[in-house]
Amino acid sequence: MCEQRDVGLGVEPFSTGVIPLGKICALLSLAAIWGISVPVTKLGLLSMPPLTLTALRFGIAVPVLAFLIMNMPPLPWKAVAPLALLGVVGIGIGQIAQSLGVARTPASIGTILSATIPVFVVVFATIRLKQSITRTQILGIAVAFGGIAVVATGGPSTETAATLAGPLLVLASALAIAFYYVWSVELTHQYGSLAVAAWSTFFGFAALLPWAIWEASFTPFQLTLPAIGAATFLGLFVTVAGLLLWLNILREIPARVASSVQFLQPVFGIATSTFIFQDQIGSQFVMGVILILTGLALTVHSRRQAA
Repeated sequence: MCEQRDVGLGVEPFSTGVIPLGKICALLSLAAIWGISVPVTKLGLLSMPPLTLTALRFGIAVPVLAFLIMNMPPLPWKAVAPLALLGVVGIGIGQIAQSLGVARTPASIGTILSATIPVFVVVFATIRLKQSITRTQILGIAVAFGGIAVVATGGPSTETAATLAGPLLVLASALAIAFYYVWSVELTHQYGSLAVAAWSTFFGFAALLPWAIWEASFTPFQLTLPAIGAATFLGLFVTVAGLLLWLNILREIPARVASSVQFLQPVFGIATSTFIFQDQIGSQFVMGVILILTGLALTVHSRRQAA
């Protein structure tokens, strides 16, 4: 799942209201990349433990990000502490919770629960950025959480039923990532999106690495081709390419428009998990998905009007 994105910082250079075809294709590609990240993580977890897979993922992404910022000005000392905290929460806690949650949750449930990040962004933006929250947003949040309860208690039937711990960990991941998005706004204005993404990823990886080494020291695992492929996809495509694609989109598309890609992610994710893991989609799961997407629509629609 889920990666560093510049939420709410997009400029609005176009005035015609017509999105170029190239940007539409980029948005669809981004939805596909982010949408299938949970099923791909689930695939990697078949032969590797969660923390080890996550460390391998960011071990691939960090050198690439380091290369991208090698010619940028050095990071000021006053930025180290806030970026370290941001990385530990968003990359460390967020990605660890996601991997642990996906390991205990069917991929379809993990995908739709990960799509609730915009709901938590609205909540955190109200707290941190002092943005007003409308009645429509409150209603959307309530509807979305109702859908979460429905999905978590009645997901697709698989050989291993989802436990309550799995969905809760995925939601904790969504909370941590939403925290990352909102609390990175000020830092992004000061130091740039790429620098914030690269350094916070480095600090998060540094916090994760000791735990991954500890896990790998007593947990037998196999470095299989699917696991290596999953870590490579998550590191290069979801983390690095997803970030660069998002920043490129924001050069011409307002963030409030580009963020609508979040609604397509469950489509790609659920379709992929159904194909790979043969998840059987039940009526209760479909009802929960409808509630969650309705809640997302209400919160994002209200935010767009305010913007």
